[in-house]
Amino acid sequence: MKDKLYIIKIGGALIDDKELLNEFLKQFSEIKERKILVHGGGKLATTLADKLGVEQKMINGRRITDKDTLDIVAMVYAGGINKNIVAKLQQKKCKAIGFSGADANLIKAKKREHAEIDFGFVGDIEKKSVNRKLISKLIKLKLVPVFSAITHDKKGNLFNTNADTIASVIAQALSSKYDVELLYCFDKEGVLEDVDNPESVIKNISEDEFSTLKNEGKLHKGILPKLENALGAIKNNVNKVFLIKETELKNHIENHHAGTEICL
Repeated sequence: MKDKLYIIKIGGALIDDKELLNEFLKQFSEIKERKILVHGGGKLATTLADKLGVEQKMINGRRITDKDTLDIVAMVYAGGINKNIVAKLQQKKCKAIGFSGADANLIKAKKREHAEIDFGFVGDIEKKSVNRKLISKLIKLKLVPVFSAITHDKKGNLFNTNADTIASVIAQALSSKYDVELLYCFDKEGVLEDVDNPESVIKNISEDEFSTLKNEGKLHKGILPKLENALGAIKNNVNKVFLIKETELKNHIENHHAGTEICL
């Protein structure tokens, strides 16, 4: 029987709220099974860019990562945020160890290719991008990897990579060795049919249901990348995938009934 492994992704809104983050990390540190944490960015990168006078370029809602922006996101994501999370987990007696994808060549990315838009230093990854053998060794040592959304190409370049994708791809890579459960934690009760009604949680979503909801315009655009990455995971042998409210982590682990489950 495979050992259980939780891969848990948290986003910017949680990172920006010190009290909520502390409570979440307390719940995370109490998980007895093997676990990995993946975190996004928060507002700090944008705030710092404004202070330094670095203009943030967006095309169709996607960030263009030029060299100046890359320097800032690498400092903030792989530096400040990652190390603060690791320090808070150490305080809670959790043996956390912080990584970017460049560390020990854990996640190797390719520069995003696009016919019309140059996204700059944005890296795309897939299942084989992940050094699963080394991550497995770290887990065996009872260490808790904490990943930022920074990757590299083994040619000396760092990249900004979507944190939802990093969580999905790590889950896919480790699913042959572990019974993986991937949890996307965010500030809603789950996927909502009506974004203004927290009671309208959709309990299960399959690929067909996702297409229908998307075509009917019922899904908030911020949830789309999460759902696409969640479906990618479930189609690539990840055992269970849920989208849950970040305050419900402990409840979900113990009682298994929070949020929205992604199904085949």
